[in-house]
Amino acid sequence: MPRFMLMLRSDENASPGVPPQELFAAIGESAARWTQEGVLQDTAGLQPTATSSRVRLAAGEITTERGPFTDDKESINAYALIKVDSEQEAIARATEFLDLHRRLWPGWQGASEIRQVFGRAD
Repeated sequence: MPRFMLMLRSDENASPGVPPQELFAAIGESAARWTQEGVLQDTAGLQPTATSSRVRLAAGEITTERGPFTDDKESINAYALIKVDSEQEAIARATEFLDLHRRLWPGWQGASEIRQVFGRAD
């Protein structure tokens, strides 16, 4: 069964206020259901880029920089590693997750990038 990484992307500086507690509760309920269904392999929210570092290899040189990373319009704020039958099912799960944001955090905008993980996890 293929695995997919769902990455929640948004502009860190454009989100309207603090995420509502109702959103966190709904995310927790979804995570519990997905875990029970055998879909959710791992998930977490990520700290803002202001608390992050980036190590880059370019032109044969390795450099390190501290955030925030203002060159990226959107950053990855959370991820979920899921195991589903198809990319269509991964899209459906990402849509379900974004719908929680639409309903419970009015004005929030973002995207879920869906990428298949190499290999299979049977």
